[in-house]
Parts: sequence; C-alpha cells; structure tokens
Amino acid sequence: MPTRTLVESMLRDDATIDAGALYDVAGELGMTDQQVRLCIKRLVADGQFVQDGRGRKAVLRATDELRSTITPDLDYLRLMYAQDRGDAPWDGRWHVVAFAVPESVRPARDAMRDAIVRLGGAAIQGGLYVSPNDWDSEIADAAAQLAIAEHVTTLTTTDLTVGGTVEPRAAAGLLWPLDDIAERHRRLLTVAERALSALPDAAPTAQLTTAIELAAEFSRAVEPDPLLPPELLPQPWIGVAARARVADCWAELLKSDAPQRIKLFQWCSEVVAEVAARSRSAASV
Repeated sequence: MPTRTLVESMLRDDATIDAGALYDVAGELGMTDQQVRLCIKRLVADGQFVQDGRGRKAVLRATDELRSTITPDLDYLRLMYAQDRGDAPWDGRWHVVAFAVPESVRPARDAMRDAIVRLGGAAIQGGLYVSPNDWDSEIADAAAQLAIAEHVTTLTTTDLTVGGTVEPRAAAGLLWPLDDIAERHRRLLTVAERALSALPDAAPTAQLTTAIELAAEFSRAVEPDPLLPPELLPQPWIGVAARARVADCWAELLKSDAPQRIKLFQWCSEVVAEVAARSRSAASV
C-alpha cells in the first residue's frame, strides 16, 4: 500500500488525522517512521494537510482541496451491491457517447475521455464509447463542466455488433478486460476472508489496520470495474462473492469502536448497513 493511501485512509470525521495512530498502523503494515514523515512533509508542502505539532503528538488537518478529491461515490457502491443482489437488471439498452473536440481545447478532450472511462465506458473506436448503464446525466454534467457540451453526442440502442459479435455477453467480453477485473476480485476475496477470520480477536490497532488494508484492496478491485450488469458477465461472477465477504467484514467492524471515527469506514459502512438491512428484510419474508 502506498504511504499516501494510508495517510488519506486515516482521515477522521472531523477531517483530522492522529499522527500517533498513523505511525502505529504504518508499523503494522511494515512501513518505517521515516516513510511516514517524508509522506507527511510532501502532503503538507502540496497543500493537502496542515500540521499542528510534531512527531507522534502531531495532528494533521485536511484542507478543503484534499477533502473534495477523496469522497467516494456512494451511488456507485449502491448500484454495485444492487446488481449483486439482482435488484438492478439490465434493460437491454446500450448507452453510447461520441465526441469530437477541437485540438485547440485538447486538455478538455483528454479530461472528457478520462471521465467516460471512470464511468465504465469502453472504447468502440476513437471518440466513441459505450456502456450498458444509464450514464446520460453524468456525461452531460462532465461535458458542461468542461465547456464542450456542443461537441458531445449521446444515443441509446439495443443493436450493437462488435467485430461481428452480436450476442451481448460475448460483446462485453470483447469490450472490457473482464479477466483482469475478475483477478482483482479474487485477490479481494482472499484478503476479505483472511480479515474476517482475524477481526473478532484483533486488538484495536490491528482492527484499524485490517479495515484500511481491506478498504485499499476493495478500491483496487472496484475502481476499474465498469459495473456491468449480471446479464453481461460470466456466471458465477467472482465479484459477487468478494464484495459479499467485504460486507461481512464491515459488519464485523461495526461491532468495534476502533475504526468508527475513520471517515473511510463511515462512508463504506453506510452502504454496508443498507446491504445488511436489505438482507435481514429479505430473510424475514
């Protein structure tokens, strides 16, 4: 885990980080105090944090700039678990976006492409991307923010052929790197299963370390995931099992006070609590 990822993961609900806890968790992860000190120095120099005090007694205060960049997309997480439950079936429509942005605004063109890829879009050819999910409002927002709306076109279709392949699941396998995405989720499942067995008897620092390790592995697995609906994925899909085990881990962590003030934990536990409530409701029917 990069030291910077650890530091950002330790942010508490009041936008501060206790340096003593940070050094303790870093030690559990095999990081040296020197690594942590250098990382803090860089983050302060970059305007991401303000430091009060020195060494383990210091308190780091996140700036507005940092806070605006690390908030996770909870709607993305909700859609992910809804798909895993089978509550978000595909309607059979492909959502397509095309853009041809002049060279004079090349940075906006590159930023638009990056936004489309973050939303799970797959390139069909230059300037033409597709997704099975309804992304029209997000695409419109990105285009407006970049001031290139007049260069962007969207459409939906139920008729998509990719290199002569018509069957939707087979086409999806050509458009997205599903083998790589599956492998990331296999690693996540391994980490989550190990965490779940260790959490009940873990000391507070170990629990916090486990929560951060799990969150980091979760991010590595799901950030490049386009969240294809089950109808377009190989079955059984490893992501379902991996994310269910992560939810079990967060539910176990909810029993402890150790990670409660960590903002990353609060963000994830909000969605996991919803997942658990739905599971209890379904079981009682």
